[in-house]
Amino acid sequence: MTAEEGPADDRADAEGAFDTRAIHAGQAPDPETGAVMTPIYASSTFAQDRPGEHRGYEYSRTGNPTRTALEANLASLEGGAHGRAFASGMAAINTVLNLLEAGDHVVVGEDVYGGTHRLFTQVYEAYDLAFEFVDPTDADAVADALAPETELVWIETPTNPLLQVVDIGAIAELIGDREILFAVDNTFATPYLQRPLKWGADIVAHSLTKYLGGHSDLVGGALVTDDPELDERLGFYQNSVGATPDPFTAFLALRGIKTLPVRMDRHCENARTLAEWLAGHPDIARVYYPGLETHPGHAVATAQMDDFGGMVSFEVDGSLEATRTLVSSTEVLTLAESLGGVESLIEQPATMTHGAIPREERLATGVTDGLVRASVGLEEVGDLREDLQQALETALEG
Repeated sequence: MTAEEGPADDRADAEGAFDTRAIHAGQAPDPETGAVMTPIYASSTFAQDRPGEHRGYEYSRTGNPTRTALEANLASLEGGAHGRAFASGMAAINTVLNLLEAGDHVVVGEDVYGGTHRLFTQVYEAYDLAFEFVDPTDADAVADALAPETELVWIETPTNPLLQVVDIGAIAELIGDREILFAVDNTFATPYLQRPLKWGADIVAHSLTKYLGGHSDLVGGALVTDDPELDERLGFYQNSVGATPDPFTAFLALRGIKTLPVRMDRHCENARTLAEWLAGHPDIARVYYPGLETHPGHAVATAQMDDFGGMVSFEVDGSLEATRTLVSSTEVLTLAESLGGVESLIEQPATMTHGAIPREERLATGVTDGLVRASVGLEEVGDLREDLQQALETALEG
């Protein structure tokens, strides 16, 4: 089913409401002590009763009880059966590429995080993988890119940084019965707003660093799938490569996820208010926010998502240097890479998160010198608006 054919899925499932599962899924009180919070199992190794006979854990790279709780929680929230946690979002993406072989072809949405683009083109192309970047909102472009050698389709939705909305179900239908993996990076939306597995994705990827952690104090990644065989393959590379999170990071992620629903509601509210204000501002050439009715993906977002997220991008009528001055002049919004924390962040993709993409390619996809990306936090929205106004005045008067 495509997004245009039906409403977004209800957040509740047989295991209960999303808000309840965010707090409890995978996290029963400790049976030995009754501890309500999942303990931090700070042990690298675990005693065995006899050689090869352990109690579920043998070595923390292979498995750790705190990480197991996080993985079960993530799987529940995404509506999947299996979750895998990693040391970073890039480690999670790298693990998906570990499934491929030399000569394989990958179709990629052209508007992706700069680090993803760098991993694909500057690391894996050297191993004879071919990456074809297309407009993922154009079904004909995606269909034309699929080839006999295609083994993976990789998209983000909403995309980073232009906030394009991709119809997940439509791409799943294009792939059909072909043996092609379909992976969706759901970092911007989070499972609170969008659950790609229910629209036909095979793998959902996350940077736990962002909204799921939510407090800018951890780095982590995750993959979720419904397919037990696929999960076993992902688990093999997770263990073999060893890019796994430590127990304290897993604990912090679990703590952050407990407040994900209430945080996301405020992120969405503030982002919508700022986007509407920016859309009417005389010095802003264009605003990218799926919640605006003028956004080309608004209808798909309305059907596919439960709300429109906390990310807002906009074009400034000014040069690269003027934009640099703008993002350097805010006082409430912090100039920094990353996103999804309780504090608002602002950045210039051309020189920061997407600086690894060649300028000609970046410009061709719409990531201009005047583009600004804001991760709208939980502050009083009037303070954020005033801060952006004074930064705009500083940049455009200079």
